[in-house]
Amino acid sequence: MIAKLYGRIDETGVDHLVIDVNGIGYLVQASARTLAALGKTDDFATVFTEMQVSENDQRLIGFATREERDWFRLLTGVQGVGGKVGLAILSAIEPADLAMAISTGDAAMVSRANGVGPKLASRIVNELKDKVGALAGLGGGAKLAAVGGGSGGHASDAVSALTGLGFKPGEAGSAVAQAVEELGADATLDALVRLALKRASR
Repeated sequence: MIAKLYGRIDETGVDHLVIDVNGIGYLVQASARTLAALGKTDDFATVFTEMQVSENDQRLIGFATREERDWFRLLTGVQGVGGKVGLAILSAIEPADLAMAISTGDAAMVSRANGVGPKLASRIVNELKDKVGALAGLGGGAKLAAVGGGSGGHASDAVSALTGLGFKPGEAGSAVAQAVEELGADATLDALVRLALKRASR
């Protein structure tokens, strides 16, 4: 199992790169976000990898961070999410925003990725929602636990209110988490939204 590669980027394409490791070129599939993060041709880079093997194919999938790779593993554990769809989701949504979308049940955000319809997006949210609390290190696990853990359900509504005003899910979740910590679990929705707006606008 190849877990990581370090070498020179020999070439890049729309959905892949070739990384030269001591004269051996590895073809690695990757999301647009990963390709942008790794750099350009002739740059040296570390690529975290996941190998997928099927009856008639084997391929390396590459990621710029361990967190992105771990999210890919979670996503492809959901029925109907293959490697291509997993990469499409990670191309469209940052890990922190994906974590927030799943935590708050925002299937519409997940469905923004190419190849993800409403039904599959709902399945992803439903199957991974219980795992979000254990995602410390996968893009804001502690903040998500704070948001999802109380306030009589008002925290999720507060996040939705802020995203409706144009804030990114990650920003909204962080601001609401701070508001929950300051106001406590019994805070009203109105109070949470007001304080979260102040925190998000800093």
